[in-house]
Amino acid sequence: VEYQELEAIDNISTVMQFVLIGFSDLPNLQGSLFTVFSVVYLIILMGNFLIIVIISMEQALQKPMYFFLANFSSLEICYVSVTVPRILFNIETQDRHISLMSCATQMCFFLIFGTTESLLLAVMSYDRYIAICHPLLYPMVMNPSKCTQLAAGSWLGGIPIQVGQTCQIFSMKFCNSYKINHFFCDIPPILKLACGDTTMHELSVYVVVMVVAAFPFILVLTSYSKIIATILRLPTAKGRAKAFSTCSSHLLVVVLFYGSATVTYLRPKSMHSPGTDKLLSLFYTIVTPMFNPLIYSLRNKEVISALRKLFFKAYY
Repeated sequence: VEYQELEAIDNISTVMQFVLIGFSDLPNLQGSLFTVFSVVYLIILMGNFLIIVIISMEQALQKPMYFFLANFSSLEICYVSVTVPRILFNIETQDRHISLMSCATQMCFFLIFGTTESLLLAVMSYDRYIAICHPLLYPMVMNPSKCTQLAAGSWLGGIPIQVGQTCQIFSMKFCNSYKINHFFCDIPPILKLACGDTTMHELSVYVVVMVVAAFPFILVLTSYSKIIATILRLPTAKGRAKAFSTCSSHLLVVVLFYGSATVTYLRPKSMHSPGTDKLLSLFYTIVTPMFNPLIYSLRNKEVISALRKLFFKAYY
C-alpha cells in the first residue's frame, strides 16, 4: 500500500498518512457490515432526533430532566457522526487512507464529545439527586439559568483539555507502522505507532481520563448512593417504584458508557489487543448511542405519552 512519508532530520521515517485497517480482515462480510452500520446509524439519528422533537413540542416535558435529555440526544448524534460515516466510506470505497490532519481532527472531536457525554451524565445524575433528595429546593436550584450553565459547561468543558491532548499525541513521530488496526483514530492504536518511549504520553492520557471520566463517574456514584438511600426511605412501594424507574434508565446508560470507556483507556498499552479494542470501542461509540433512545423512551411514561400524542396529531 502506498503512503507518503517525510524524512526527518534524524533519518527516522515519519508517517504522514495512515491506513485504517477497520474490518478489512473480514473480506466476505464487507457488504453485510455496510448494511448493519448504515441501519444502526439511521436508528441512532432517527431515535435521538425523535426524542429532541418530542421534548421541544410537548409542554409537559419542559422540565430540567428533559432539557438535559434533549442535550444528550443532540450529543449522541454528533458523537456517532464523528466515526460511523468514515466507517461507511471506508467499507464502500475500500479506500482506507486517512491523512494525519484528518486523523487528528477525528480524534479531537471524538474526545471532545466523549468528554461532553461524561460531564452530561454527571449533570443528569445531579439533577436526579436534587429532584429526589431535595424536592422542595428543586425548582429553585435547577432553574432555567442554572440548567443552561450546566449544559454549556458540559459541551465546552472538554474542548481545551482534549485539543491539548490531541496536539500532544500528534506532536509525536510515527514510524513503527502506518497501519491503524482500528476503525477510527483512537488514542490506544495511535500510541502503538509512535516512535520511542510513550510512557509520558500514556501517563498524560491516564491523568486526562481521571479528570474527564473518573471524577464525573465518582460524582454519579455519590449522587446515586444518596438517591438510593432516599428512595429506600420512601413510605410507599409505589413511590419507591416510580423513583427507581426514573433513575434506572440513566444508571444503565452510565454503566454501559463508563464501563467500556474506562477499560479501554485505563489498561496499560501492553494489554491492548486490536480485537478487544475494536469490540469495546463498538460499545461506547455505536451500541450505547443506539440503545440510549430506547432506554430513555421505553422506560419513561411521560415520553411514551408525548410520543402517542405526537403520532395522534400526525395521523388525525
